[in-house]
Amino acid sequence: MFTKSDSLVVCEVDPELKERLRQFRFRKETDNAAIIMKVDKDRQMVVLEEEFQNISPEELKMELPERQPRFVVYSYKYVHADGRVSYPLCFIFSSPVGCKPEQQMMYAGSKNRLVQTAELTKVFEIRTTDDLTETWLQEKLSFFR
Repeated sequence: MFTKSDSLVVCEVDPELKERLRQFRFRKETDNAAIIMKVDKDRQMVVLEEEFQNISPEELKMELPERQPRFVVYSYKYVHADGRVSYPLCFIFSSPVGCKPEQQMMYAGSKNRLVQTAELTKVFEIRTTDDLTETWLQEKLSFFR
């Protein structure tokens, strides 16, 4: 019998990326910043693709490929309704409609391990890069107090 989980490839997280994520978690800057990660198919490993400082959700959207999945850890300056400011770390899984099933499965299979490695709780998914907007992100974050 063939089950879906038999074909799910779970990629390791690159040790350098783990260290980078740890540093990112404790960054002192108060601007928006992002780490974009991709799966290195040959090494079956999640690796750092690019890192950005002072990047808005709209700018971040422009950096994501429209036809390939990506993982993003995004440090976002969030102003709450009562005026408090926090800097939540958001995990965004960009999984565009129309990318190769094999790619889709490698990313889907690796997502949970990466979320655990980065110790993140705010995990969101987008099916098209157009979804990534300031309004969308604020809406998602409004569920967290």
